[in-house]
This record gives sequence, C-alpha cells and structure tokens, in this order.
Amino acid sequence: MRVVLHVWRQPARSAHGRFVRYETDDVTPDMSFLEVLDVLNEALRARREEPIAFDHDCREGICGACGMVINGRPHGPRRATTACQLHMRHFRADTELWVEPWRARAFPVIKDLVVDRGPLDRVIEAGGFISARAGSAPEANTTLIGKAAADRAMDAAQCIGCGACVAACPNGSAMLFVAAKAAHLAALPQGEPERADRVAAMTTRMDALGFGPCSNHGECTAACPKEISLDTIAQLNRDYLTALLRAEPRADTL
Repeated sequence: MRVVLHVWRQPARSAHGRFVRYETDDVTPDMSFLEVLDVLNEALRARREEPIAFDHDCREGICGACGMVINGRPHGPRRATTACQLHMRHFRADTELWVEPWRARAFPVIKDLVVDRGPLDRVIEAGGFISARAGSAPEANTTLIGKAAADRAMDAAQCIGCGACVAACPNGSAMLFVAAKAAHLAALPQGEPERADRVAAMTTRMDALGFGPCSNHGECTAACPKEISLDTIAQLNRDYLTALLRAEPRADTL
C-alpha cells in the first residue's frame, strides 16, 4: 500500500515550519497511523535524516498523547477514534494525507507534531480535584452513590485530556475539557462541597492561559475521541453562574 504524507516539520518553537512530502510503500492495511510514522522514521534514520517528532505513549486510546491533525481533522476522519487507533484500512491506496500539530494559541509547537499541552495540566491544578483526608482508602460502601450519578460521573471521566476539542474549536476553547473534568467530580457527593469554587478557579485559569471563549459551534464534541457531550458545558455554565452569585456581596452587608 503506497501512502503519501505531507508532514509539518518545525525544528523548534521559534523556527518557521513547513510541510514536507514523504512517500512510503511499506504500509499495510492493518497498520495504525502511528505505525506508519514509525516506518517512515526508520527510513529517515537510514538516510541519516532527522526523524519526525510526535507524541505517543499507550497506543490504546487511553493516554491522549497522540494528538495530531490529519487531513484537517483532529485525530483523523473517524469519529470516536484517537490517532493511534486509526488504521490504514480506512484509507484508499495511494492516498495523500496532510499531518500537522494541534493549532491553538494555548498550545505552542515544540517540534514537528509535538505541542506544549501543559496549560491543560495547569487548569487541573487550579481545581480539578477534591480535598480529602490523606491516609488509607475509605471503605467502599461508606458513601452510597446512585447509578444515575455514577453513570454521569463515568461519562465525563472518560475525557483523556488529548486537546482535540481545543484544536477543533474555531476559538481554541478548552470548555469541553474543563467541563468534563468538573462534571465528573460534581456528580459525586465527594465533589459537591467545592463545586462552585472548583468551577470558578478552573475557568479563571483557563481564560488566563489563553484559551478562547466557547461559542457553541459543537466542533469540540465532534472531534472528541470519547464523545464527551455538550451537556457538560451547559452544566459548567450553570455552576459558574452559581459561583458568581455566591461571590456577590449581600445587600445587607453593604
């Protein structure tokens, strides 16, 4: 199977980048897209050329590291699929693919297809956790959680933090990511005490890090490999309004 790749090459954050054309005939339909990059890198090393830098880890659609845009779509053309789960049998022979990094102001390119997704971690640091006593794990049935609440929490907790929602959004917004991280805690009783403060802190940090505003295009959920629902953003907006109302001074205290 012959494949032509147009890959974004950028040697450093401050350098200018460009697309470079590569051809390879050593592709089989059962290869994942990352395996194709592996084969191409082996050929580049054999020619003593600089291999293509790209992020990867688990290669099972769990870690969220393999973020890249393939033919204009984050993670490629298939829904609910990460780049490492995208197989070449979904493309015709002699296909041409354009591969580039996430494009967002908050995600500067480090090298080639690798971007700095550290801002997502800093959003989590602002409030994506619960305050709990350290020590041994509590007994499992101490806090009973209904199935409906558990299902809501698990649906939101599927977010792998890959950043596809940011790359797909015309505004470079991280609202779907923030909403998912807040929603899975808000659905559980352990997360309820800090719910309003958590949302206020995470959204404030998100804005400060350069992510854009949400204008409900819906591109984020279409690109999300875990199909996180837009309902989580609606909940985030409600919780944020609650946080603002709680922060306003009462008239009788003025």
